[in-house]
Amino acid sequence: MNDTSTLDNIRVVLVETSHPGNLGAAARAMKVMGLTRLHLVNPKCEIDAEARARASGAVDVLDNATLCVSLDEALADTMLSAACTSRRRDLPHPAHTPRRAAPELLRLARAAPVAIVYGSETFGLSNEQLGKCTWLLNIPTNPDYASLNLGAAVQAVAYELRCTLDDSPLDLPEFVPASHAEVEGLLAAMESTLVDIGFLDPKQPKRLMPRLRRFFARAGLEKEEVAIWRGIVNAARGGRRQG
Repeated sequence: MNDTSTLDNIRVVLVETSHPGNLGAAARAMKVMGLTRLHLVNPKCEIDAEARARASGAVDVLDNATLCVSLDEALADTMLSAACTSRRRDLPHPAHTPRRAAPELLRLARAAPVAIVYGSETFGLSNEQLGKCTWLLNIPTNPDYASLNLGAAVQAVAYELRCTLDDSPLDLPEFVPASHAEVEGLLAAMESTLVDIGFLDPKQPKRLMPRLRRFFARAGLEKEEVAIWRGIVNAARGGRRQG
């Protein structure tokens, strides 16, 4: 797979963007580094004249953007998603700087789609939205003023991806990673089964499912591993019913 095809497998996902100028700035930041796949999740603004003016020569990125009604839709076929945020939360994801994350993102993108996810300008990404992503991306900033414009945040990550792509030979993954949709399906089946066998109390779930979600995120599930876990879940459910 050539460099262009690798970059084609990297999508930028903007969640609930509220200012059209930021759409244009993000598109321009992407295209100048060779990224063209833009997904817009429930945008709060239109791709209007201001967005197109800010995009400058990257209007085609806006015109070809994929509109999604949910983050799950935007991530469904991705093998890894990295949420760009300046904050750390309870039960944090594996967290990386863009420079540290770039080699693995590009390695996986040789074979399958990966995503860089950005939240709204006002609220960022919610805990629920972060939970659907695999990694956190923390852009190094002044600790006394860590606020980045959306376009600048997209530019910072895209720059690291471009530099890594140009400087490093990339090998194909040694395994086939599970998609976002496959992992979400496994977690849903696991939660239902844990309730059925009496291990999880839905009235007092505590942090069990978020901990399992983070466990699988750190492990980096392969397709075959999802199938194995599905078999374990089905066996546990069947044994409960027989008992």
